[in-house]
Amino acid sequence: MSDQHLSSGNPDIAANLAEIQQNIDKACTAVGRAPSDVTLICVSKNHDADHVRPALVDGRRVFGENRVQEAAGKWPGLRDEFPDIELHLIGPLQTNKLKDAVALFDVIETVDRPKLANALAKHRDTTGECPDLYIQINIGEEPQKAGIAPADADDFIIDCIERLKLPIKGLMCIPPVDEEPALHFALLGKIADRHGLAIRSMGMSGDYEAAIRLGATHIRVGTAVFGSRGY
Repeated sequence: MSDQHLSSGNPDIAANLAEIQQNIDKACTAVGRAPSDVTLICVSKNHDADHVRPALVDGRRVFGENRVQEAAGKWPGLRDEFPDIELHLIGPLQTNKLKDAVALFDVIETVDRPKLANALAKHRDTTGECPDLYIQINIGEEPQKAGIAPADADDFIIDCIERLKLPIKGLMCIPPVDEEPALHFALLGKIADRHGLAIRSMGMSGDYEAAIRLGATHIRVGTAVFGSRGY
């Protein structure tokens, strides 16, 4: 990322997006993939509506937020302007925020435990409402991170799909920051393949090109788009 695009002032979001798209195109070409197969999720957490709007004006429509409350204060107004937004929850979801999350988000990427899966199924059975869901895998088995351990992933995925009948579309992971991400991305792909799950949400600002080369269908990029929080 060029320094000029991450200056101390407001970053040039359109220029950042153009650079990221070039990187996506190159990474896809390197492994014979179509760039259209990769969805850029612009991670807008901690950025207000005015800072997010340039990405919308640039044509981006898929965004990620970490917290239900923050998203609820930001996105209803933006949806009035840009009704075709697709909003992803990429942060942890507490069951007491589940109703609000289902109403607000088009995709919940962080189904990370049986309690939440059961609560989503119960809410679906009561209301008929459930967004698309990804299961979060704690790919590095880090105690401080949410997610299902790789050893438990198969049973959990099967339970969600077969018993609970949840709309599980894919998997998501966040590799350890101090380890080579490629092995973790490859492992997520293997788990997804075993269950016929097409979507692999993996790769962020520092490693999305490697993720694309290893099969990412969705990449979650924040800093490289919007600049550092507290710009």
